[in-house]
Amino acid sequence: MHGRVLIIAGSDSGGGAGIQADIKAVTALNGFAMTAITALTAQNTLGVHGIHAIPVEFIRQQIAVVLEDLGANAIKTGMLASSTVIRCVGETLAELASDVPLVVDPVMVAKGGSLLLEIEAVKTLKWTLLPRATVVTPNLYEAEVLTGRRIVDEADMLAAAHELLELGPKAVLLKGGHLEGGLVVDLLVTAEGVQRFAGLRIDTQHSHGTGCTLASALACGIAQGLDIAAAAKRARDYVRTAIETAPGFGHGHGPLNHAHTVRTGV
Repeated sequence: MHGRVLIIAGSDSGGGAGIQADIKAVTALNGFAMTAITALTAQNTLGVHGIHAIPVEFIRQQIAVVLEDLGANAIKTGMLASSTVIRCVGETLAELASDVPLVVDPVMVAKGGSLLLEIEAVKTLKWTLLPRATVVTPNLYEAEVLTGRRIVDEADMLAAAHELLELGPKAVLLKGGHLEGGLVVDLLVTAEGVQRFAGLRIDTQHSHGTGCTLASALACGIAQGLDIAAAAKRARDYVRTAIETAPGFGHGHGPLNHAHTVRTGV
């Protein structure tokens, strides 16, 4: 099934994260990617050098024309940048796609831990999009911001995930990559229980865009009819191989190999 995924997120000119990573991931998993771009960035593996915001009415128009014609089997949100954008996206989806599964990647904290969203925007995200999400996919820093809870071990992860679940999403996929240790643990928490995913840490600096890629791969699986647990497992396996086979581009945090599923005769 060519699941249709509408991705609402920012553009990464370096191609490693954002809309570019989202399109690559969905395409590599045999889905069909559509986009509503929320911001343009001048970005490479060394960092973000500039941001150009997209007017909210144009963000709404992108979402509307795609949904009215092409439709969507799942929607994924990434970088939304401000309270105004978050409200616009929330209102537009409530009006035009209230029954479409939604994966929310709460992009708000950079790899170094600095806050990318203003506190007011964090509150808007928390009360506007999380309650209607099918899955929310925070990393540990983002979970700390959303819950106000310090997370230092797996028990803290579980408590934070349950707290996020109380906000309304059907599932929380909490990523544990920022914890110390050689084992990386992610927790998928739903009202029915907890599924634990664990794997050995890959020692690499080429991990730019892992969060965007995972969330889009997850949304693609849901769009193709997989249940949340199966979609999460496939997405994690896809990202892990993409990290292991990363091309090594750039002088900083390099991109993944999104195309590792593609087989050609060349």
